[in-house]
Order: sequence, then C-alpha cells, then structure tokens
Amino acid sequence: MLIVLAVVLVLCLGGAAIIWLVVKDDVGAVVDASKTRVVAPATLAGRPKLTNPELQAAADQAVSGMKTAAGNETSTVAAFYGDPTKQDLVMIAGMSGLLADPKKELDAYVDGLSKQLTVNEMTGVDARPLGGEARCGDGNTETVPLGICVWADRGSLGMVVMYFTSADQAKAEFTAIRGQVEQQS
Repeated sequence: MLIVLAVVLVLCLGGAAIIWLVVKDDVGAVVDASKTRVVAPATLAGRPKLTNPELQAAADQAVSGMKTAAGNETSTVAAFYGDPTKQDLVMIAGMSGLLADPKKELDAYVDGLSKQLTVNEMTGVDARPLGGEARCGDGNTETVPLGICVWADRGSLGMVVMYFTSADQAKAEFTAIRGQVEQQS
C-alpha cells in the first residue's frame, strides 16, 4: 500500500512540475510580449525620416489594416525613410499588442497584403534575434519593384517595404531595421 501511495505521490508531483513548467513559459512569453513597443526612429538604417503627407497617408493606411486584424494595439508605427530621388525609399508599418497566435496573424496579414499589392510567394526567413515568424517576398506596385518583409511575434506585427529593390535586398536589411522598430520596454 505504501508503494502505491508513493507512486501516486510521485506521479502527482511530477505532473504538477510539468504543468508549472509549461504555464511558467506561457506566462513569461505573455509578460515579455506585453513589454513590446514599435517606434519610428529619427533615422532608419542610415536613412532620414520623411515628412511628406502623401507618403505618411500611405503608411497610416498600412497600419490601419494591421490594427483591424489584431484589435488590441498598444502602440503603432507608420513612416517612410530615405531619398526618393535616389530610389532609396523604405516604409515601415507595425503595431504592438498581444497576439495569441502569431503565425495565424501573419498568415492573415500576408493574405490581405497579397490582395492589395502584387506580391509573389512570401518565403520564411530567420526572425532572430527577436523571434516569431518572418517572411520576405518580391512585389510591385504599378511599375515599382518592392522587397517586402513581414513579421509577427507574441507582441507585434509589422512590415518593411523597400521600394525599387528586391526581396533579397530587403532580407539583407530586415533584421537591422526590425531591431530599430521593435523595442522591449
């Protein structure tokens, strides 16, 4: 009888320890995600921030679609950087907020993006060091080629659009740009 009781006790304590480890990881991820904010730095990868009202309206529209998808934003960012006369133009759009299923949010956003812009297949890219899911692809708007990268993690959803370039070129700068936009407080 004592052996059976000891086995039951070990199983209960072991199960409780496993549950604690799983719950602790989820709680930690939510706490980390709640500290995420997106910001518009003064410069982005060496490019100056632009103040053109037409460009700002386009960036604001991109963020509006993200806010509709997520619905619980804690911060948003929408801005253009670069020098259009040198065909060096980058748009960032993003929002922070708790995302229960980042992959699902990213899938839905990419699907909606594909309806607005001509976007070729978005392929997975390394989302490190910030984690989550990330994809890049080639696109175009009228006659302008675009390199587009998007990400989603437990605390944010965002996009980097590089005009006059390709997905390969956007991938090369994606990690650095995302690191300037997505911040942990």
